[in-house]
Amino acid sequence: MLRLNDLRARRGARKKKKVVGRGPGSGHGKTSTRGHKGQLSRTGKGKRPGFEGGQMSLIRRLPKRGFTSKFKIEYQVVNLEGLNRAEAGSNLNPETMQELGLIRKLNVRVKILARGKLEKKLTVKAHKFSKAAEEAITAAGGTVELING
Repeated sequence: MLRLNDLRARRGARKKKKVVGRGPGSGHGKTSTRGHKGQLSRTGKGKRPGFEGGQMSLIRRLPKRGFTSKFKIEYQVVNLEGLNRAEAGSNLNPETMQELGLIRKLNVRVKILARGKLEKKLTVKAHKFSKAAEEAITAAGGTVELING
């Protein structure tokens, strides 16, 4: 019968830590496996990521293009064909869209686009609509409501 106190690690699974700087008899004394002189032998020898020995680093050699606007507003896109998953006559808001698997996050705005055909009468609440999507929803007998924020 196997007991917890009988369990042992497999042979070779546990390795002893290399002990350095403990005299010449250890085989790792004096220079402690670092060699003689030079940058790598010193304490605090770390080189920053991307350091190329004093050569102009790659990140500085490559041209820089464009910028990222901090005012950009991101939207999760939902197409009309996806709205067909909902039952006819239901109210669709971001919470119900998430339950249907149309969007992933509630803290990112939702925009409805006109890809596909809407076959049901729905009340759709979203942050933004394309003109064609708005027309298609109203043509199907549904209503469109904008969410502020």
